[in-house]
Amino acid sequence: MAPLLPFAENIWLAEGSEVSVAGFRFPTRAAVIKLTDGTLFIWSPIHLSAELRDAIDALGIVRHIVAPNSLHHLFLPEWKQAYPGAVLYAPPGLREKRKDIAFDADITASVPWASEIDHIAMSGNRITTEIVFFHRTSGTVLFTDLLQQIPPHMVRGWRALVARLDKMTGSEPQVPHKFRFAFTDRAAGRAALRTILAWPVEKVVMAHGMPVEHDAGVYLRRAFAWLD
Repeated sequence: MAPLLPFAENIWLAEGSEVSVAGFRFPTRAAVIKLTDGTLFIWSPIHLSAELRDAIDALGIVRHIVAPNSLHHLFLPEWKQAYPGAVLYAPPGLREKRKDIAFDADITASVPWASEIDHIAMSGNRITTEIVFFHRTSGTVLFTDLLQQIPPHMVRGWRALVARLDKMTGSEPQVPHKFRFAFTDRAAGRAALRTILAWPVEKVVMAHGMPVEHDAGVYLRRAFAWLD
């Protein structure tokens, strides 16, 4: 498989190695977006192999490296080492969690890429505050952990039962029960969701699940109907 796969206008996806969390294996995915100035925005960095780096360097200069929530941080140091001139952005809670990483900026309303990529924080969740992004040119919304679809063959035994009950291995990406229960401030979650549903979404990408490329708006309303 090629290290970078074209997904939509000015956006490519990179499939990464599996990661293990509490004995559960997860597929990983990053997105690369080319901005109008020709520089690159990296979302949810995966392991930076030599092949992936060559493919990225052929697209342009990496200017922005973005961790979308406090759970996606494993590969940030290798990206910062490879691209010291890029700005490394921290989501809420990650600076405190990874004090060993020298972040350059926080994800705020005044980020340089705001004219091309919208973002909203889905706050009020005990597990993590996830930043959801929307690339206007391609109509692609980027979720990280709030939507998941783990291939059933990746979990076995009692973990397969847990994954099924948690809605991690359904027929389409869903919000796992653990994240639903963790919304202690559902009003904050609903407010962010209203913004997301107002975006003219055509495609949905997530770090752990197959992208949704048809009827994306209808799909998102279905996936988050429990929060309404």
